[in-house]
Amino acid sequence: MSKAFIAAVIQDSINCTGVAANKAAADLMDAIVKELKRDGGFTLPSFGTFTVKKTKARKALNPRTGEPVKVKAGKTVRFKASPNLKKAV
Repeated sequence: MSKAFIAAVIQDSINCTGVAANKAAADLMDAIVKELKRDGGFTLPSFGTFTVKKTKARKALNPRTGEPVKVKAGKTVRFKASPNLKKAV
């Protein structure tokens, strides 16, 4: 799924211009990112939950050379599908 796909769905749903639909799709994505940054999670009822998880620093192997490299600690976004979504798919 892409932002263009979301914009097309919005445009078809509310019969607006493509520019307005693109703006709405961009605003929706920005709102989700802000919510993840602020609260560390975001839930769409009947769809699923996005959560921010911290990852620890670790050692990994460079697949090309096989030599060990250090990977810094960071954050990643996880998704857990709701039971309704699991049934639908």
